[in-house]
Amino acid sequence: MKYRLYDVFIFASLIKVMAQKPSIPKGTRDFSPVVVQRRQYIMNTIKHHFEHYGFMPIETPSFENSDTLLGKYGEEGDRLIFKILNNGEYLKKVNDQDLHNKNEYKVSPQISKRALRYDLTVPFARYVVQHQNDITFPFKRYQIQPVWRADRPQHGRFQEFYQCDADVVGSDSLLQEVELVKLYDTVFTDLKLEACTIKINNRKILAGIAQMIGAQDQLIDFTVALDKLDKIGADKVKEEMIQKGISENAIEKLNPVFSLEGNFGEKLEVMKLLLTDSEIGQKGIEELEFINSRIIKLGLKSAVLDLDITLARGLNYYTGCIFEVGAPAGVKMGSIGGGGRYDDLTSMFGLKDVSGVGISFGLDRIYLVLEELGLFPDSVRAGVDVLFVNFGEKEAEYAMDLVFRFRESGIKSELYPDTAKTPKQRHKQIKYAERNEIPNVIIIDEDEMAAGALLLKNMITGEQELLKPEAVISKLK
Repeated sequence: MKYRLYDVFIFASLIKVMAQKPSIPKGTRDFSPVVVQRRQYIMNTIKHHFEHYGFMPIETPSFENSDTLLGKYGEEGDRLIFKILNNGEYLKKVNDQDLHNKNEYKVSPQISKRALRYDLTVPFARYVVQHQNDITFPFKRYQIQPVWRADRPQHGRFQEFYQCDADVVGSDSLLQEVELVKLYDTVFTDLKLEACTIKINNRKILAGIAQMIGAQDQLIDFTVALDKLDKIGADKVKEEMIQKGISENAIEKLNPVFSLEGNFGEKLEVMKLLLTDSEIGQKGIEELEFINSRIIKLGLKSAVLDLDITLARGLNYYTGCIFEVGAPAGVKMGSIGGGGRYDDLTSMFGLKDVSGVGISFGLDRIYLVLEELGLFPDSVRAGVDVLFVNFGEKEAEYAMDLVFRFRESGIKSELYPDTAKTPKQRHKQIKYAERNEIPNVIIIDEDEMAAGALLLKNMITGEQELLKPEAVISKLK
């Protein structure tokens, strides 16, 4: 009896475990067929224009050596990197004193030598250095792959998400920045995502502002705080700067920056006067003047180029122009794209004097914006174009030949696998088409087979037509 009770207890425990619903980690998602189709629509659109602009595809591993990633994104970025535990009994190699003191900065390198990539830019810099003898400069690459960040999940912010990057290394010409602005405009116009704002600034101007207020030694703290202006407001930004040791007197000098208004040219004129004594600041202004003049001449299809002096982008590796794309007005969403110029990134891996510039499209946020605005084309959907109803073995055999003819003609086709022997089973096949949003159904019974015709039913309008196979193919194509 004792053993039977024990067995019952074990069995009950197993049932309880099995009854628990499976789940996925926070910040990750499953994607249904229609969502995948829509995501592929975005990626294919971006990829199409990447290639038209001369970018070539590469891929890098999902995880890198920790020393490749750490120290490249600033203190905040480093905290968001997912670290991978070493294989085997990793705790045995940890210094006992470090473990006892719970010193995470000393313990972490001892138990983790690899990490999931935080973005695609640093791995790309590593790729360039590692393969420098196999590539031709300037090297234009695009990359569409997932990245991971241990960020707090919220609307439009995930721990696993895709980036769609285009970068050029080996050229310091500002024409590259001009091309990237045009690339943003072209892609978003093609996605019907019009009236996006392409914000632009220059880290040299930010360095000039820091110099002007006497905070040049605190440039990183200054830019990290300033980058949060649109998220937390001016008062909170000032509070953070004070906490970082930037004086109130220095912050007071920033008021013209916080209140800067006007069009692109007018803002630049104000900044030119403000940074009269800053050589690096004036250099940043010259670069923005060059880009703006070329964009005015070339024109933009639907996007708007705007100068945002508070735009800083917290990543440490940016050295020149920086970009950020905002969604159309009325859509509550963070940036849907961003990037900038980096002159020193490859030098971190031993290759000096190789300038680079790149931009990224935020696939997941672009998806949410297109969904909110109802901008996905009706043609972007999961499933087939036509379902052949299966009324019996002879009908199925007859339909199978047609299914392959339709497919060879470019029409996505499917034959329902199970034979319908009763009206209820036939109705079940029609419901299958409805639930899978299949727009057309083809019904074949003995009469249609004898006439060499097909009964085509439009599931949207309910209209039915008796047509020859060639006519159906022509109609559906």
